[in-house]
Amino acid sequence: MSDLPLAGRRIALPESRELDLFADMLLKRGAEVVRCPLVAIHDAPDQQPVRDWLHTFNSEAWDDFIMLTGEGMRRLLTAAERAGGSMREDFIHRLGQVRKIVRGPKPGAALRAVGLKAEVVAVEPTTAGIIATLQNEDLRGRKIAVQLYGTDPNQPLMDFLAQAGAQVAPVWPYIYADDAENARVDQLIAEMASGRLDAIAFTSGTQVRRLFQIGKRTVGESRLREILGALRIAAVGPVVASELEERGLRVDLMPPSSFFMKPLVRELVREFGGASPDDGLH
Repeated sequence: MSDLPLAGRRIALPESRELDLFADMLLKRGAEVVRCPLVAIHDAPDQQPVRDWLHTFNSEAWDDFIMLTGEGMRRLLTAAERAGGSMREDFIHRLGQVRKIVRGPKPGAALRAVGLKAEVVAVEPTTAGIIATLQNEDLRGRKIAVQLYGTDPNQPLMDFLAQAGAQVAPVWPYIYADDAENARVDQLIAEMASGRLDAIAFTSGTQVRRLFQIGKRTVGESRLREILGALRIAAVGPVVASELEERGLRVDLMPPSSFFMKPLVRELVREFGGASPDDGLH
């Protein structure tokens, strides 16, 4: 087998800041990576509510902290650092005192980056998974901090916690810039339509929704499905695969059990390079 099993392959990545490692793993295996900032993420434009939430979290006793995204944890840490003083250290200290409930592996990894770990991981990495994980618990009177994302109120989760009798304090530390980089998304669609790409690899459902949001306006949903159908479509896990399948697309490549970037790279190598399952990725 070649030392560069992906040599000559062109793979599109709907890029975000956290995917630099993913791109690097593909580049090291010989692939040409076509990046597109499909989802732009920014701090919440009004930081005062975030600072107020951090002050409340640090100064009061809490029972649980529900984390939906790793990005949210990183943004909260950044906001705490910007606030100055001991805000960041106090936040990490308080996190160590509460039960941490995470939706999936990414928020768990963000916790480990500051020396902490989740006590509870959702049965599946979705809001429904969080609810299913907690539905048999007595939450009456529990003080629960919740990290949300974008501007989504996540009404199903908020309603569940309220009906369970919990006292809830949500925070939205970042937003999606849905109107950012439209021209580059159009360029990605044109590149896919040209036949010069071998695959596209999705690592979040937001990427799929964003691509279809722009694609509907430029080439139409039916044509976008046709364009994507000519490529190998890779998904990091079942949540992303579901977003694709709901739009009538097949998913060609997905890790069988461990839904992270390294197993996804292994699947791409296996598909295009005939590599052994580990391919040096541990």
